[in-house]
Amino acid sequence: MTAGRNNAESLSQHWCTPPKYVSAIREFFGGTIALDPCSNLHSIVGATIEYSLPELDGLLESWDYPSVFVNPPYGRDRLRGTTIYHWLNRCAEAHSVHGAEVLALVPVATNTKHWKDCVFGVATAITFLYDTRLKFLVDGKTGGKGAPMACAMIYWGSQYEFFEQVFAVFGAVCDLRHLIGKPIGKGSQLALWRDSL
Repeated sequence: MTAGRNNAESLSQHWCTPPKYVSAIREFFGGTIALDPCSNLHSIVGATIEYSLPELDGLLESWDYPSVFVNPPYGRDRLRGTTIYHWLNRCAEAHSVHGAEVLALVPVATNTKHWKDCVFGVATAITFLYDTRLKFLVDGKTGGKGAPMACAMIYWGSQYEFFEQVFAVFGAVCDLRHLIGKPIGKGSQLALWRDSL
């Protein structure tokens, strides 16, 4: 829930998921979100289990829950030496290891290692959100500045059709199931073909 965090020492604002997305996430998960590993004092997600710094580091705790929603820190946490890559890796792992249904609200950065390793070839679907600059709640209040980049809802799970039904109202839904298990980026057939040109 701390999107926009640059590092733990200078954190002055918590960027929380907007209500319309929280409602959709709850609908998708049948009314109950089991785990929010990136919660904070101002969160409106209301997951059954919430991890919040400094008491509980969501990257170190268990993600063995049936439904997980993650609005991870978008920046680097210098104190802990973590980035968004670590959060998306845990999302993919929660689904592949524990069978969790996982949703993550993240910036669109399709050229990055975290998208190539943890989204493409791994995730089930993506909704590229129509909101040009998604307006997070800042410290629990509306009216904050919009995100400086486009955002997406990424899904790891087995209910693609329902994901599409719930999230199509918010943006373009892309089915990634045909990419699961295929190498993406460096070392993939497409990358090797481009490199041969």
